[in-house]
Amino acid sequence: MAITKPEIDSLLEKTEHNPFLLCSIAAKRACDINNMVRGQHLRVAAVQEFDDITPVISGEDPVSIAMEEIESGTLSFVQDAFDEDIKGSNKKVQQNL
Repeated sequence: MAITKPEIDSLLEKTEHNPFLLCSIAAKRACDINNMVRGQHLRVAAVQEFDDITPVISGEDPVSIAMEEIESGTLSFVQDAFDEDIKGSNKKVQQNL
């Protein structure tokens, strides 16, 4: 899969030219989207014998949706919270060494 739209340069501008930040924001949002789709699928399956909603809502890749949200400015991050999460992750890694 190649990212052509939105362009990688415009995505990096939204994330301080940090590819790690871009990947982590997009991955977290894609997981959230997957969980929402899975929950919707389970609710429909519980009500109906056949599931006709899955093809409608799963027509686009969750990572693509997340990247489009970053490009449009719908999805962003809080710098201080991100820095704290990274510091906490680094401490966990250092403790396991």
